[in-house]
Amino acid sequence: MYKYDQYDQAIVDARVDEFRDQVERRLSGQLTEDQFKPLRLMNGLYLQLHAYMLRVAIPYGTLDARQMRMLGSIARDYDRGYGHFTTRQNLQFNWIKLADTPDILAKLATVEMHAIQTSGNCIRNISADQYAGAAADEVADPRPWAELIRQWSTFHPEFSYLPRKFKIAVIAAAEDRAAMRLHDIGIQLLERDGELGGAIYVGGGMGRTPMVSHLIRDFVTANDLMSYLEACLRVYNRYGRRDNIYKARIKILLHEIGPDKYRRQVEEEFVAVKQLGLDPPRAELDRITAMFAPPAFETDAPADIDRSDPDFAVWLDQNVVAHKQPGYAIVNISLKPAGGIPGDATADQIDLMADLGERFSFNELRVTHAQNIVLPHVAMRDLRKVWTALSEAGLAEPNLDLITDIIACPGLDYCSLANARSIPLAQKIAGRFADRERQRDLGELKLKISGCINACGHHHAGHIGILGVDKKGVENFQLSLGGSGAEDVSLAKITGPGFSEDGVVDAIERVTDTYVDLREPGERFLDTYRRVGFEPFKAAIYG
Repeated sequence: MYKYDQYDQAIVDARVDEFRDQVERRLSGQLTEDQFKPLRLMNGLYLQLHAYMLRVAIPYGTLDARQMRMLGSIARDYDRGYGHFTTRQNLQFNWIKLADTPDILAKLATVEMHAIQTSGNCIRNISADQYAGAAADEVADPRPWAELIRQWSTFHPEFSYLPRKFKIAVIAAAEDRAAMRLHDIGIQLLERDGELGGAIYVGGGMGRTPMVSHLIRDFVTANDLMSYLEACLRVYNRYGRRDNIYKARIKILLHEIGPDKYRRQVEEEFVAVKQLGLDPPRAELDRITAMFAPPAFETDAPADIDRSDPDFAVWLDQNVVAHKQPGYAIVNISLKPAGGIPGDATADQIDLMADLGERFSFNELRVTHAQNIVLPHVAMRDLRKVWTALSEAGLAEPNLDLITDIIACPGLDYCSLANARSIPLAQKIAGRFADRERQRDLGELKLKISGCINACGHHHAGHIGILGVDKKGVENFQLSLGGSGAEDVSLAKITGPGFSEDGVVDAIERVTDTYVDLREPGERFLDTYRRVGFEPFKAAIYG
């Protein structure tokens, strides 16, 4: 894992002191709320419906046990005993008192954490594949590059006030586990003729106008990667619209001028940027890469597992993924228990996951964009112990990528932007499909819920997506089908008129029943939908 150097720590400590003074001035009345708002947003502090919300950065979703325990401690001491893991691999505290925020940020700084650039029109938290460094299909560990981009983008003087917020993802495998093509910039690390580089995708995003990114360059050498990113951002910063918040994202720029014109301008800018020497010396990249060296795996760790317990066997099949190192496995911890709130974990559960990461996963944990937690390096002989501990804590739901593994934003229960509640709907859907045999029979089926058009629940990328809207003061839920955030990326299509909360749950059941009737052997829901098309499902939904 990356460890702060003296510059990192100095930056974070200085920001804490600065914000402490700003909070004191706000509390004393020297700053109005309008004056204070941009200052608090620079520190990840939002004013929601009922309280302040603090969004803590977890760069590329990677953290260690001491950092995880600090999140649990803050949840216990300053929130209502829980935290909410988000689709950007961050964590949010939803019940924060303004007077406490400087102390919280100071505590985070002691474990190399902060809330910088988790809000505002800047480059947000860099996201990455949650299986980085453990997956057998990657060409390289993408986290050193994500860390390099984090350092480049933090307080970048030219990109601190972009036309709109900006999101970057880095992956290094053919399988896209980070929704890379639905980011403003997505980077897929590749090897070509023995040289490492990356394909650059630009202009993806969800929200009011969802778009899939365009391939702008099929290969940029690793030595030129940062200069090319700089060129991509410069063109956006120069021509992105600032007169209309709804047309300010880079996806709109590419839509208006076309990917070819954008590509030409980036290439011209790239020539100029390369002369500036922005790409780091090899020694610096080597320094960062060394911090992500593989753990000290046992070379002869046993791979045999006693599967005689049927509950344990189901969890193994659903939540445990193959590791590139023989004798080890990747464990997914579901934060979607039956009746629970997607992405939430109590302080005690956070502490337990920290303990398991420290004892069984070389002191490393990951947050996923699907709002779950990963233990990336677990010896197969320890899987039973891990499962037992998770079971006792209510964290062993065997539903990874099944219909109850729901992504959901906080919705109208918390968010001042939301039009509808996401959490109660997610709970109702999970209850309707609670039978584990039924879930496993349906197979991979990714359901995602957003409480407003901002799409924090990624509903556009759901095999089944739900958008909550306000219809004359009443919550109304639009149903969409056929989306994907994976390597087979696609945007979901709205089925038609919306539903009440109970009505949309019934509609989802009609959709899944139709899938069961129409599927061919081995087909996922998405495969069947793409083969038979939209109309059979629409007919089943609306009769």
